[in-house]
Order: sequence, then structure tokens, then C-alpha cells
Amino acid sequence: MNIQEYFGRISYNKPHKDADLQTLTAIFQHHIQAIPFENLSMHCGETIELDLQATYNKIVRKKRGGWCLESNHLLFWALQELGYDICILGGNSYEPAERAYTAEMNHILLKVVIQGSSYIVDASFGGAYQMWQPLMLISGKDQPQVPGIFRFTEDNGTWYFEKVKRKHYIPEKSETPYFTEAPGAGNIRKIYRFTLEPRHINDFQELNMYLQVSPDNILQKKSLCSLQTTEGLIALVGWTLTEMKYNYTEDTDLVYSTTLTDEELEKTLKDKFNIVLENKLVP
Repeated sequence: MNIQEYFGRISYNKPHKDADLQTLTAIFQHHIQAIPFENLSMHCGETIELDLQATYNKIVRKKRGGWCLESNHLLFWALQELGYDICILGGNSYEPAERAYTAEMNHILLKVVIQGSSYIVDASFGGAYQMWQPLMLISGKDQPQVPGIFRFTEDNGTWYFEKVKRKHYIPEKSETPYFTEAPGAGNIRKIYRFTLEPRHINDFQELNMYLQVSPDNILQKKSLCSLQTTEGLIALVGWTLTEMKYNYTEDTDLVYSTTLTDEELEKTLKDKFNIVLENKLVP
């Protein structure tokens, strides 16, 4: 495992002597624009190991993506190698259909401390709720980024992460994308909650096994692959390819989606996401 090889994977070739915010932001942006959030292994009959060497081989050497347990774990390793004061945290994602947060911890995020200030770094929530820069861990403050306005609120030691939603403009020929929520859902999208208790990757071993066998979770029900671009994001969910351009017009994102044939899937994964699968994908 070699930090220069990781930098090659994310096309990062700038200085990195200082473990400062500017370097962190640059590495983070390269990471989210090179490494897709994806669960394709589950839909190719492959087992996902929660082991850093296995994750490194998959993402860096085989040029795959991964879900949060893989992608954020890899980023944790890289930032630790560069001398950042960093720890793993555990989150509970918000389920809009249930109108509640999951009872069990089901997400990894990272906390980085730079010159006394804490930042949340999460390279793997995927889709339209992916931050584009580290966010300062401060309660009640709006933090605008290209994808939208993010904010944290803290209540009795529990932190809540949310995003202000924008309107979607969907051209007539497009089909409705997976992340357009029901009208009237309000303009705040709850994303997840977390505490600042430091975690170890082994705390997520059971979760990693469970997500691969439980038929009820979204990762089992849908094959997902999303990648942030310089203007927005692209996402392949099942057979539906969606492209989003942020702030196409004021407070409105342009969303275009189309349904692919089985024959188009492999080519799309290679052309749009730079992914070549070893085994057959069953979307």
C-alpha cells in the first residue's frame, strides 16, 4: 500500500507536505471525482471484505469504487499517512420512507482536527447528498457548497446532518430519477445523525456482513453507482442512468435520466465511471 499509488488513482499531483485544510480539501475533491460510491460487488456475486488491504486492492489497483465502509476507510488511511489528526465516527442514516433514523449504526464518516478546529469529512454518502468539501463541525451554521447548503445541528451530544434541497428541472424526455422525492417533503433533507465517539473499523464488521445478506436494505434491493463530476453528478441505479447539473438556473438543478439496455450497462460503466467489472452484473 503506497500513498503515491493512491494519489495516482485519484489523479492528485499537488504538494502535500502540510496537513492543512487546503490540502485536505484538494485531496477530498479528487477522491470523490475519481472513486464512485458503488455496491456493484453485491450484485456481481462478490463478497465485500472489511479489510484495508482488500479495499486498497479493489479501489486503487482494480480501479473500482466502494460503499462508505470501503471508500471512507481508504480515505482515513490516506489522511492518517499524511499526518492528519483523524478519527472514524459512526452514523445512523435517515430513512425518508420510515421518517426516522436507523436504529443501528450504518454509516462511516471521518472527523479531522486542524489547528483546533474540527471538520467532518465524508467521501461516500453518494448521490445528491454528497458534500464537496470538508464541513466545519459547528451547530446551526449554514455552509453553502456547490451541491447545496449543508448544516449540522447538535442536541445533547447527538449531531444531525442535513441539506437544503433545490428544485429539479427535468426535461420532458427524461424519466424521473431515483433521488427526486415526493412533492411537499419540505426543503430540508435529513441525511444522518452521529455522535463524536471514536470508532474502529472492526465496529462495522457485523454491519458489513449484515448489509450483504439482509434482503430488506436498499443496497440489496438496488445496484448503485454514483460519481461526482465537476458540475454535478452521474448515477446508475439499476438500469436508470441519471445526470445532474447543479444550479443549472437559480436554485434549480438540471436532472436528466434515461433507461439503459443490458448491452449498454457495461459500456456505460466503463465510459462514465471508469469501471470494468470482473463478474457479470445483475442489476
